[in-house]
Amino acid sequence: MNIDIKHFKNKLEKEKKVLTTEMGGLGIFNPETNTWSATPNPEEMALAEADENDRADRGEDFQERTSTLSTLEKRWREVEKALKNIEKKLYGKCEVGGEEIEMDRLEANPAAATCKKHMDSI
Repeated sequence: MNIDIKHFKNKLEKEKKVLTTEMGGLGIFNPETNTWSATPNPEEMALAEADENDRADRGEDFQERTSTLSTLEKRWREVEKALKNIEKKLYGKCEVGGEEIEMDRLEANPAAATCKKHMDSI
């Protein structure tokens, strides 16, 4: 099977850009630790005083932002890894068995690290 590396690199770079933008709206990136951290909603920070209900709502919002950021960051890391695999000429190879990842799987998930047979192994 012949993989169009340029096609998949383009798809991965576009997805990385979208993910980075979405994460930037929820938190900040710490280059020293290579991690993202949620930040409070800027509109909520503008409120000088808040009653107990407002504080509870802020806490819930922050937890939601943290959860969403965590999910996006996981995907961002998968995309980053796939892009690095392209550079290392390892892209499209199953990390478990070494066989080629099926084209329809790569089209559905360009950051796939395994073939269909091993997709539940990692």
